[in-house]
Amino acid sequence: MTVRWAFRASILHCIADPGEAGDKAAIEYFDDGLLLIRDGIIEQAGPADRLLPGLSPDIPVSDCREKLIVPGLIDCHVHYPQIDIVASCGTQLLDWLERYAYPAERRFASAEHATEVAEFFTEALLQNGTTTALVFATVHAQSADAIFAAAERRNMRLIAGKVLMDRNCPEDLRDEPGGGLEESRQLIERWHGRGRLEYAITPRFAVTSSAAQLQGAGQLAAAHPDVFVHTHLAENAAEIDLVKRLFPDNSSYLGVYDDFGLLRERSVFAHCLHIDDADRKTLHRKGASIAFCPGSNLFLGSGLFDLRSACEQGVRVGIGSDVGGGPNLNLLKTLSDAYKVLQLNGQSLPGYRALYLATLGAAKALYLDDRIGNFASGKEADFIMLDSASVPMARRRLSRTRNAAEKFFALMMLGDDRAISATYLMGKQAWKAA
Repeated sequence: MTVRWAFRASILHCIADPGEAGDKAAIEYFDDGLLLIRDGIIEQAGPADRLLPGLSPDIPVSDCREKLIVPGLIDCHVHYPQIDIVASCGTQLLDWLERYAYPAERRFASAEHATEVAEFFTEALLQNGTTTALVFATVHAQSADAIFAAAERRNMRLIAGKVLMDRNCPEDLRDEPGGGLEESRQLIERWHGRGRLEYAITPRFAVTSSAAQLQGAGQLAAAHPDVFVHTHLAENAAEIDLVKRLFPDNSSYLGVYDDFGLLRERSVFAHCLHIDDADRKTLHRKGASIAFCPGSNLFLGSGLFDLRSACEQGVRVGIGSDVGGGPNLNLLKTLSDAYKVLQLNGQSLPGYRALYLATLGAAKALYLDDRIGNFASGKEADFIMLDSASVPMARRRLSRTRNAAEKFFALMMLGDDRAISATYLMGKQAWKAA
């Protein structure tokens, strides 16, 4: 039986990339809007005064006119096993991995621990307005099982993968020769395409995978062209120097992945801070994407991302929290960090462009823009309700804004998890503020 329902509120979404100028033609805003849903799918979004008269009286309408509805936020790069080491002080990437990340990931040898963290993590995503995420697990297959199971219970769209790592890492976090690839193959069979779940082949980075493992990962990717590839690229100067020593015959860090068949559509590379235009052109030509992780880049002192150059070369870019290197899961705060990073880099991030990076742009980066990212008819009804009243400074600032662009920018800069009033998956409430 078909079920239809609707929400009345202010509605804001992107229909294209607003660019660095924040082009108003790339967005739709309805100050008094109606979002009409049929069986969890967007049927229509538009002005309430036009849609309400034609609405059947038996269709329930939730009156949320004091709220702002935007598409669910999309996190293009996050490590769920590192949620317990968020805000760990004092080091840069390689030392941070040894001091904090690897000890935390050892605990996922316990399936019970993996399940407990996965449940907390997925609930925390929803509390922060994130409805889709691309997630690193650990080398333990049960860590991937746990995060997939937690997302499935919530009907959440999620992409994840077991980490591949067979050298330059702690012995107890090292894949046996061939073992990690076989576990990955089994996980693909078990989870990929099941409900709203998809798999990502996940070498941690070139430093921690042998040539043999990267070659096997590329062969696995070739056998499964619809799965994702998820890894790190050019985050830290010391990391790049190490890759040069480990792969002396490659002209670039990106070339390492390309040589092993890991550079293609649905390949998502986190960071990409220290790449050049030749790399950007290659990323565009191969259809790969970048996860821009400003919170982590600032926290670990890794560098400043060049969004303008990536976009000029046509590379797909989405936003990533990169918890635990990133200090929080809230993508509003991550977008606030992105604004500051780009200011330091002589670039701008208006509110509409920021919304795009966390919604439609992120969906394009994940090749999911036919299903999520805005309120186009036929897409899945994942969305959040934003409420400035719960953040006193934002409430005061928004009372003085003149338009939707100023309103969202102020929420982005001043908001946090308190600004998320409710999160909806397929049109159904998945989380609500107390």
